[in-house]
Amino acid sequence: MATPLPAAAGAILPFPARHSPAPLLLSPPHLAGGEADRVRETLEAGWLAPAGPTPLAFEAVLGTITGHTAVLATASGTAALHLGYRVLGVLPGDEVWAPSMTFVATVAPAVQMGAVPRFLDVAGTGWTMDPGLLAEELSKAARRGRLPRVVVPVDLYGQCCDLDAIVAACDRWGVPVMVDSAAALGATQRGGRHAGRGARLAAYSFNGNKIVTAGGGGALAGEDAALVARARQLAGQAKEAWPHYEHETTGYTYGLSSVLAAVGLAQLPALAARVARRREIFARYVAGLADLPGIGFIAEPAWGRANRWLTVVTIDPGPFGMDREGVRRVLQAAGVESRPAWKPLHLQPAFRDAPQAGGATAAALFELGLCLPSGTGMTEGDQARVIDLIRSCARP
Repeated sequence: MATPLPAAAGAILPFPARHSPAPLLLSPPHLAGGEADRVRETLEAGWLAPAGPTPLAFEAVLGTITGHTAVLATASGTAALHLGYRVLGVLPGDEVWAPSMTFVATVAPAVQMGAVPRFLDVAGTGWTMDPGLLAEELSKAARRGRLPRVVVPVDLYGQCCDLDAIVAACDRWGVPVMVDSAAALGATQRGGRHAGRGARLAAYSFNGNKIVTAGGGGALAGEDAALVARARQLAGQAKEAWPHYEHETTGYTYGLSSVLAAVGLAQLPALAARVARRREIFARYVAGLADLPGIGFIAEPAWGRANRWLTVVTIDPGPFGMDREGVRRVLQAAGVESRPAWKPLHLQPAFRDAPQAGGATAAALFELGLCLPSGTGMTEGDQARVIDLIRSCARP
């Protein structure tokens, strides 16, 4: 049989036909409606690269939303973290401290730079870095003469860490804080400050599964304009201000493309409505499941307002009658995506030799925690189906 010829240049290939109903996904992208127009305007103006007016406009709107005075749009949230580690002076052999319960991207760039991660346990209520444990470990580290180069707390699942307490503990020893707020856009903390405000730097993500998305991308933000300007130079291959290409160090191609920035600009105005919708989804899960024995949820502190990016339920198999993995498989069989809570980094094979402080709380949350579909495009009927499936797993 002859091999089919490739499609002619410019031909539009059809999407493959669906032969079964689409699954209910964890957090799929939700279009705001103006993305195509924004992208068309950008393309017609001749901009594709990470340059020109669209990324700058995206940065300006993000600064208005978050309150940060300096914002750099980046190719990803991981790129933002990498740049943050660079400008904060992380060197091979330095220690970088982070909560154990987080996604690997929180520390991966630092590890790739030769740093040593140290993982701290999380608090049992908000599931974020335990400030008391952090203060104790910093005192011990000072006595050893080996303080971390940077501490990186995480706003987990869209809930702010206790940033004021963390910064206060680190300020005592002159350790900078960069907060991983990748999933926390629209969340607030003490005094109504946006997630990430109060740290030396904050990193955000606009990946396809986030509350608002650019189809990818991220941002590094803070109040130190010089620090963010240094990150901007590194994001543009560290070119010096010469008419020719002059480099005193090496950098990266980490800028956000104009096309993705255009998508993000269309999405950002929907942020408040998206947060309200995610909080409604969380409240509906609580109303539909909290009466079941063995079911629990992340507690929201009185001083913060989570964006509820993902609803995560804990399932104690003793009183409930089935463990987290059993429930996940029931949902999977019904075409409903769910996912275990983050496996703690101190339990990941990649970090088997990394130092740690505590870890029992994070490990228990991993064993019990299950992320449920939380996308803002989900209907009430979709959510009712998820609730009914979970309730069917409970002991009669």
